[in-house]
Amino acid sequence: MSFVFQAEVRTDMGKGASRRLRHADLVPAIVYGADKEAVTLTLDHKKLIIAQENPAFYSDVLTLVVNGEEMKVKVKDIQRHPVKPKLVHLDFVRA
Repeated sequence: MSFVFQAEVRTDMGKGASRRLRHADLVPAIVYGADKEAVTLTLDHKKLIIAQENPAFYSDVLTLVVNGEEMKVKVKDIQRHPVKPKLVHLDFVRA
């Protein structure tokens, strides 16, 4: 199965900015690895919740489309809300 997600580069950082994103139904994320600089992103929460129900989401190579460019990544870490069925933050590593 192929997973493709639209992502936007984050410019505002910090706890308050992340809370505003989550309130707007977005998930903060970061992509790192492959001897390149880390890129902070935002992704759509609803699409991620649906995709993470499939076990292949955790092992397959995912495609993130950022500013028209495709990035191949794998899920490295997911932080979930302790009570609610929500994703708090995702870490991706370049594939």
